[in-house]
Amino acid sequence: MHIFSCSCLNVVQMVVIIVYVFLYGRLYLALSGLEFAIMKQARMRGNRALQAAMGSQSIVQLGLLMALPMFMGIGLERGFRSALGDFIIMQLQLCSVFFTFYLGTKSHYFGRTILHGGAKYRATGRGFVVRHVRFAENYRMYSRSHFVKGLELMLLLVVYQLYGDVATDSTAYILLTSSMWFLVITWLFAPFLFNPSGFEWQKIVDDWDDWTKWISSRGGIGVPANKAWESWWEEEQQAAPLPL
Repeated sequence: MHIFSCSCLNVVQMVVIIVYVFLYGRLYLALSGLEFAIMKQARMRGNRALQAAMGSQSIVQLGLLMALPMFMGIGLERGFRSALGDFIIMQLQLCSVFFTFYLGTKSHYFGRTILHGGAKYRATGRGFVVRHVRFAENYRMYSRSHFVKGLELMLLLVVYQLYGDVATDSTAYILLTSSMWFLVITWLFAPFLFNPSGFEWQKIVDDWDDWTKWISSRGGIGVPANKAWESWWEEEQQAAPLPL
């Protein structure tokens, strides 16, 4: 089980790294003019295979293939009709959103532990959650692991849409980046989607007041991270120090 868990974490880490490599590689081709030159030569020579290769989906975008082992397992045990029904129910229950967010959590903490050490047990609730979590608490928990990375990927996608030659075709751009946009939206908004009473107006107002109070409070000796942004920031720097 330990070997399987380590292998699974390595695969998850590689999937996230490949997404970054793919987007930064695409952005380099677009901003350097190589993508435009390649597409221009392909159109002049009628090389449709090269055009299709430049506009094809990345292997990391085939997210439904990750559900194939589960689908096959249920299909062999209870029949493929039951497997298809369970798969549809899982999508209606937003299991894909939860799994994508969970993937980001595993990737971040596994990578940070490998780079900086300091592994520790983080207690999580295992019961049925009905307590509303404040926005400031969600921010402290998921800022480094999801929100910052989600904003970075969103910026890369927007810049590529503006300057990429393949992105001039809206259909090709949607096919090329649809699953990555799903990843961005999930990492940015999943905590609020699964948060009980997350869209109740009074809760939103209370969350905003709590957030502004926390972000404007100065830290200091003895001030906990949940009371001041500065104290939280110092704890984050100690957990993952920046290289000199």
